[in-house]
Amino acid sequence: MKQVLWYSVLLVVGLLGSQVLPTWTGSLYHVLNDGIRVLSMVCLSFIMIRVGYEFDLDKTNLRQYAWDYVVAFTAASFPWLFVAVYFVYVMLPADLWHYWGAWKETLLAARFAAPTSAGVLFAMLLASGLGATWLFRKARILAIFDDLDTVLLMIPLKMLIVGWAWQLGLAIFVMAAFVIIAYVFLHRIPLPISWPWVLIYACLITAFSEVIYQYSKLVDPTVPIHIEVLLPAFVLGCIIAYPESEKQDYEVSGGGHHPEIETPQEKLVAVAISGFFMVLVGLSMPVIIVAPPADLEKHGSSVVAETLQPAGAPAALAEVARIGQETSVGRVTSSQPPSGWSAIMMHVIAVTVLANLGKMFPALCYRREAHWRERLAVAIGMWPRGEVGAGVLVISMSYGIGGPIVTVALLSLALNLLLTGFYIYLVKRLTRDLPTYRNAS
Repeated sequence: MKQVLWYSVLLVVGLLGSQVLPTWTGSLYHVLNDGIRVLSMVCLSFIMIRVGYEFDLDKTNLRQYAWDYVVAFTAASFPWLFVAVYFVYVMLPADLWHYWGAWKETLLAARFAAPTSAGVLFAMLLASGLGATWLFRKARILAIFDDLDTVLLMIPLKMLIVGWAWQLGLAIFVMAAFVIIAYVFLHRIPLPISWPWVLIYACLITAFSEVIYQYSKLVDPTVPIHIEVLLPAFVLGCIIAYPESEKQDYEVSGGGHHPEIETPQEKLVAVAISGFFMVLVGLSMPVIIVAPPADLEKHGSSVVAETLQPAGAPAALAEVARIGQETSVGRVTSSQPPSGWSAIMMHVIAVTVLANLGKMFPALCYRREAHWRERLAVAIGMWPRGEVGAGVLVISMSYGIGGPIVTVALLSLALNLLLTGFYIYLVKRLTRDLPTYRNAS
């Protein structure tokens, strides 16, 4: 658990840094912010390539994976819907409860609660010594499916905001192609898997994603094509073949044993990159500011909306926000009544509880596969949020969505980051000294 503790400390360090760097760096912050984002993508790609390499699929048991996707879908959908309903019925005035514009904006803003932070979760579970367990294998599948579901569902949510765009259709096609490639070529392509090569792959995937994103913004800044590195990195890991010398060991051990990536040097590099990733996830959080009550009374909720814009936001992002305001997008949430700190913190706690409660459905599943403590541990293991949820919030703000709702969402995301180590501690405690419990079928 020492690594888990250190990772938690690094998350906190990064989160604190995200709040002070904009002030310290001033006009240079947008350059630094871009660097943080790119480095985060490289580290996440590195982690996900190794996760994909360790991922194996029993093609004779596809029904099980279909059920896993259903479970992951609920784990992504229930938190999202719980939080969206809370935003509308608790944080918005009653006269907006039946207004479709309010629901569109809150459905997009609440999506931050859906995705489990796959990179953070995998790094933490591996650090706590659970890498070879049923819990890790199941959490890995569910977290990947739940992030994939989040990425896919962002496309129709964007359509609700900006209407149909060919870029969104292209993104669907590319993601479907990646999934097919992973299935057809699963561990069949001979590529080196040592850490220098994996780092090179991670840099190439990040460069590919960035080039597509930046070029598409030149074509249409309102609907850029953003191929998240999560999926292509995972797919690359999936298609890398196991060496002949490793296949027999892998079959004898029943999976979970990969000598090529388990040498002391490989483990040291993986731990260092995962730790660096924790810092970067914290640093990627937008500035969280709630205006003082006096300012709120004087200027209204626009103060809150303005302080939530990412410091040093690129001109394209500002242009998207301007377009959103001209088309009435973001007007509902940005014109909410102002809230003070005490009300904000009560909302943060409520939203955090609802978001985590929505992740508990997996605890009711897999009764023939695992002890109830393992199933509960899997559900709790899905609680950590991070880079994907932060990306959803940045997208929401880019469309002009703001006000106390986004303040609460940001603070809830930050609170979940701070509690990640505690969540993994609960998982570790639940899985300690478990009896053997597996259905032979």
